[in-house]
Amino acid sequence: MKKDTLLIHGGVMGDKATGAVSVPIYQVSTFAQDGAGKHRGYEYARTGNPTRDALERLIADLESGSHGLAFASGMAAMSTVLALYSQGDHLVMGDDVYGGTYRVLHKVFSRLGITHTAVDTSDPAQVEKAIQPNTKAILVETPTNPLLKVTDLSAIAKISKAKNLHFIVDNTFMTPYWQNPLTLGADIVVHSATKYLGGHSDVVSGLVVVNSEELAEQLYFLQNSIGAVLGPHDSWLLMRGIKTLGLRMKQHEQSARRIAEWLADHPKVQKVFYPGLSTHPGHLIAAEQANGFGGMISFEVQDGEVAEKVLRSTKYFVLAESLGAVESLISLPAKMTHASIPAERRQELGITDGLIRISVGVEDVEDLIEDLSQALSSHS
Repeated sequence: MKKDTLLIHGGVMGDKATGAVSVPIYQVSTFAQDGAGKHRGYEYARTGNPTRDALERLIADLESGSHGLAFASGMAAMSTVLALYSQGDHLVMGDDVYGGTYRVLHKVFSRLGITHTAVDTSDPAQVEKAIQPNTKAILVETPTNPLLKVTDLSAIAKISKAKNLHFIVDNTFMTPYWQNPLTLGADIVVHSATKYLGGHSDVVSGLVVVNSEELAEQLYFLQNSIGAVLGPHDSWLLMRGIKTLGLRMKQHEQSARRIAEWLADHPKVQKVFYPGLSTHPGHLIAAEQANGFGGMISFEVQDGEVAEKVLRSTKYFVLAESLGAVESLISLPAKMTHASIPAERRQELGITDGLIRISVGVEDVEDLIEDLSQALSSHS
């Protein structure tokens, strides 16, 4: 089944009992049992809900995995995955990850005795060098947030398997439409489904997919025990959003390529970060391991003052956190998504005060270019 068809017909299709084409919203907290301990597959909605189950089956199909799990947010999904590890364990992670991932590892799991080393995962040699005797997993985003560095998934998978480590990939930016890390050797895929998968700025959610019965059992135990599950109505909204993922991702990418090329030639833009540009350091790897380059672009202007003027001047680009929605969004990572990272660390990583991140929506690309043009001219 081709990807565009799988988006519509994957997972659970409709409702056998009534013939409804859409999976029903089972807005229920508990289920009647035929006898003590004898239920019909569902007993309590934290443990399992038919609407959530349909979503979990769908994302497993889309990521070429065996089991999917749905959570109340992307960070709930990531935190549950990190709960696989114990006091004294160590992780190698990317040095350019979402600020929330950095924060939860640095300020929450560190208190539980789980340590980490941050390296540039686009360089496999740095990853291998950072592995310690107590390392249990390698965690990467690719492309990264917000500098869009590209990690060779097959190369890192080879390292992780040689060292018997879990390989965790945050696939939020690419989505399963463009990239399937499990087929390239990853063990666990995480999504902030709030972003492209939902796609309409109306649901907060997270998803995890694995291709191992053992990992699935461990994660289902944690999902049920910790309890940060996705509700039935939000599960339904997410399935509805996923049905148009292919249409949206094609438009996001088509417009992003045009805008990235335009920005690269703009005299007031110092640098553009977009894997679809042939000048991007990870362009060739991205082209090899993914079927598209996505709709995220970052670019640098002179300084933070200029950046804030640009943000205040856009009409169609909405100044807001998050990404991947039908409307175009613009943000300043240093003061928004990555504000939890200390300033000196941001400077080391290259997240400057003048770095602007945009999520290209599905509006007419000429309107978006015109909007950026007038905003970049606003500080003249």
